[in-house]
Amino acid sequence: MSGHSKWATTKHKKAVIDAKRGKLFAKLIKNIEVAARMGGVDIEGNPTLYDAIQKAKKSSVPNKNIDSAVKRGGGLEAGGADYETIMYEGYGPNGVAVLIECLTDNRNRAASEVRVAMTRNGGSMADPGSVSYLFNRKGVVIVPKGELTEDDVLTAVLDAGAEEVNDLGESFEVLSEATDLVAVRTALQDAGIDYDSADANFVPTMQVELDEEGAKKIFKLIDALEDSDDVQNVFANFDVSDEVMEKVDA
Repeated sequence: MSGHSKWATTKHKKAVIDAKRGKLFAKLIKNIEVAARMGGVDIEGNPTLYDAIQKAKKSSVPNKNIDSAVKRGGGLEAGGADYETIMYEGYGPNGVAVLIECLTDNRNRAASEVRVAMTRNGGSMADPGSVSYLFNRKGVVIVPKGELTEDDVLTAVLDAGAEEVNDLGESFEVLSEATDLVAVRTALQDAGIDYDSADANFVPTMQVELDEEGAKKIFKLIDALEDSDDVQNVFANFDVSDEVMEKVDA
């Protein structure tokens, strides 16, 4: 996942400090609200809510916004929307497979925004199931490096079900089965290792290697998709080498 994960991690860092901060906050808040609605407001008994709150805190979402989202989700405060999760599938430029995860209270609006973003940026929609088979649901924990070595992380998570640890440059990515995500995250905490995020994500089983031109096109498409308030996550099966990434950044 090197290039793709590295790009996603860098992009996340940038999002926290640039104009997209408001959009990022809104998506993190929505995550919390839905987690509280699905599993209750007790973070001890609701690991999904715990992870959603941790991620929001890491991105500097104010505590009062987090508390309100938990209350709205748990029905303790008015104003909660009835969000549903919808997955759309499609192809981007260069035949890159794209999975688009929406969290929306308006199915028609979400479908329309996704379709417009795809067609305007060289993508096309695909039938359900035609793209998703190229991905597996995995637990993904991102650990900032600091003074840590790969062995430090591996030692902490091996017995908890982690499958691999990847070096992303400034951080490590720990992959596991989605069902082992909480165990892996807990093992890191028990070892005193800080982490940036713990999510169940769709990880591609095979990847399309992109050159500079292809990378720019797919980044543009993903940016357009993520610009929609209904789009929560975009997963795609491309890989970009460090050399190409440097050219794109320049």
